[in-house]
Amino acid sequence: MEYNEIEKDMKNILSEKRFNHSVGVVERAIEFAKIYNIDEEMVKKVAIAHDCAKELTAEEAFKYVKENNIEIDEIEQLEPGLIHGKIGADIAYKKYNFTKEMTNAILYHTTGNVNMDTLAKIIYVADKTEEGRNHIDKETVVNLTKQNLNEGVLYVLKYMIEHSFKKDSLIHPNTIQLINKIIKERRK
Repeated sequence: MEYNEIEKDMKNILSEKRFNHSVGVVERAIEFAKIYNIDEEMVKKVAIAHDCAKELTAEEAFKYVKENNIEIDEIEQLEPGLIHGKIGADIAYKKYNFTKEMTNAILYHTTGNVNMDTLAKIIYVADKTEEGRNHIDKETVVNLTKQNLNEGVLYVLKYMIEHSFKKDSLIHPNTIQLINKIIKERRK
């Protein structure tokens, strides 16, 4: 499916605020894609669709998970906001014919994952640093990411953990595992 078709679909299913966020993620992701030599068309498609399931209610999300045999763990059961990545990946595969690489970028954009590739890392950082976001030091993260993608990801992961602590939210083990992986790689 072409980008314009996916963008039109997102405009129809997302709130104006969420759609504008997704457009901002597209813009930021393209910026990073140019640096890391990732196909810009693919990046645009993933970025615009990454939150396609974000606005489902918890009840709708649990229903979708059950009807589509998507496994969720205990943390996701207790923090339903985390499962929109899994649902979004499923929707993108079925509805937009996304590849495994593209669906993984959507799947991993909420918690991170040790199996993240360059595309997934770009989407992860772009999601947190698009121009409409105000809760993170975007300039620092963007500059770090332009120099070293893993360092940008690590900065965002650490920030998200602090943010979760402040909200008294549970932290998914995938987040901790990815932090440990990046720090171990840095030490080599």
